[in-house]
Amino acid sequence: MRLFDPADPAAPWPAVSPAERAFIAALAADTRAQVANVATRVRALATDAGQVLPVTIDDGARGDSYVATPTAAYVDYARREIELVGVPGGAALRGLVGVAGAVLRAARIDRIVNVDNWLLSTNLHGGWTGADLPAIRRLLANAFPDHLIAIRSVDAWSSPALVAAARADGWVMMPSRQVWVVDDLARDWRPRNQFGNDRRLLARSGLAVDVARSDDSGRIAELYHQLYVGKYSALNPVFTPRFVAGTMESGLIRYRVARGADGRAVAVAGLLARGGVATPPVVGYDRSVPVAAGLYRIACFLFMQEAMARGWRLHGSAGAAHFKRLRGARGVIEYWAMSVDHLSAPRRAAIRGFAALLERAIVPMMRRYGW
Repeated sequence: MRLFDPADPAAPWPAVSPAERAFIAALAADTRAQVANVATRVRALATDAGQVLPVTIDDGARGDSYVATPTAAYVDYARREIELVGVPGGAALRGLVGVAGAVLRAARIDRIVNVDNWLLSTNLHGGWTGADLPAIRRLLANAFPDHLIAIRSVDAWSSPALVAAARADGWVMMPSRQVWVVDDLARDWRPRNQFGNDRRLLARSGLAVDVARSDDSGRIAELYHQLYVGKYSALNPVFTPRFVAGTMESGLIRYRVARGADGRAVAVAGLLARGGVATPPVVGYDRSVPVAAGLYRIACFLFMQEAMARGWRLHGSAGAAHFKRLRGARGVIEYWAMSVDHLSAPRRAAIRGFAALLERAIVPMMRRYGW
């Protein structure tokens, strides 16, 4: 087991897929050229089982996206969601978020090493079961004794063995969000009215659907930005045209677009699959088109149709709860697993206490209100 620089041409890579190797190396070479609002350092961890896990290293600076630093997720993004959604008890929640920010700053929670972090809204952990988690924890705690060791995007639906391994090894399970998953698209989505409605919407639209081309990269990045950054939050990862081009060329993400009569893409769905589970890290549409055109519905239909055709389970990420429920999804609580036993007692206590508060007070609200 070893940690290495994947941007080094002489790095000793195990036998991993060319797509994953190309992506990890590109992130390490110039992270901001791939994800414009993330300044983390990227390394790769070669495990005894021959896997390669991307590792991100942050030294305490407050980050610009939740895909690397917890404060951005639990404080900055939470504030934005309270404003955007208008949740019940918003004033009390804003106060709670302020207290949480002070606690997390005192715990230096952004001094963190994230394992298997692809810098996507949802990390899919594929076949990684966590059997080697104690050895990984020891290696990274020795290399970074003042950093938390963590794993984003773990849940009992997509990565049950990894969750069990983290709990058994004493990791703190910090609730992060509720995500929406579909167990069997052919069974849970296709018979629903929404399947037929969305299919007819696409047929009536006059749009042509095809696989994205390399010259679509800039437009795809723009459409994603319009939705996830412009409409929702600048804390979402800002994927660049270079990111789109690289993941398209390697095949790591499969992009489908809907084009207007002029051939220009007006909606896009990018699908990533690992271990029989798929998730759409890149979705977007042209927000200058009237809402009645249903471009968001069309984009979602594209990635759901692709996942169903390939027999993949679908991880629909967070947000748009009602929309996703109507299409067969159910809610699952996702966690940020954190190893803290090597840290000072005050930092350990702060992080464990915050995780317990989230589990007792916020998770029931997530389930009740569909956050």
